[in-house]
Amino acid sequence: MTSPLTAAEVRRLRALHDKRHREEQDLFVVEGEKVVTELSAEGPSWEELLVTSTSALAAQAGARVISAADMARISHFPTPSTAFGVLRLRRESLGPQELARGLTLALDGVQDAGNVGTLLRIADWFGLDRVLLGSDCADLFSQKVINASMGSFSRVRVVTAPLAEALATVPADVPVIGCDLRGEELGRLSPVEHGVIVIGSEGRGLSAPVAARVTQRVTIPRFGRAESLNAAVAAGIVCAHLRR
Repeated sequence: MTSPLTAAEVRRLRALHDKRHREEQDLFVVEGEKVVTELSAEGPSWEELLVTSTSALAAQAGARVISAADMARISHFPTPSTAFGVLRLRRESLGPQELARGLTLALDGVQDAGNVGTLLRIADWFGLDRVLLGSDCADLFSQKVINASMGSFSRVRVVTAPLAEALATVPADVPVIGCDLRGEELGRLSPVEHGVIVIGSEGRGLSAPVAARVTQRVTIPRFGRAESLNAAVAAGIVCAHLRR
């Protein structure tokens, strides 16, 4: 039996599409059968779990079965999914000297939500210790970031902070590696155990305040005529090199 949503519930859930309302309610949405099922298996504490009768999660404890029409009313997608989960926002902060340990992927002005989500997947794939999300990047809890990450957002430690200020805390003996077309060829870079990999936006590259904190610039050799690489593709190549 389905449980109808009230008009107030529909308004509240649809409002979570907007960053301001997410922060006011301290909640965000995870939508999509695959990613919700994957997260359910990992055991997150859902604030709400709404599914249609056709969802494989319809029998899960705590799930509320709603009609397809109600799912369409709250969905953040043009084509509604069969599963809609609501989680509490996580706000992480950097610990003292945290950037001195392990590998960090730092994103400088990456505003494309799909790219940010894919970069979280890359960090997850290569087992990086954390992702440092500059304040001018796409919002971590937007639906496009969440879905592009394919669940990696829940496994990777992500800290949102003013990037130049955070990089100022990196000790002098820890490399801050910036991707730059004018840098040294990536193949000459030795793998490192501790370091920060900085990826800038596709449009403008590294911002001036962040570039000033970079201690080593690297570039991926170009053999064709493409002007640049997608930010996520570039990050994947650099991470693979450092993890070899």
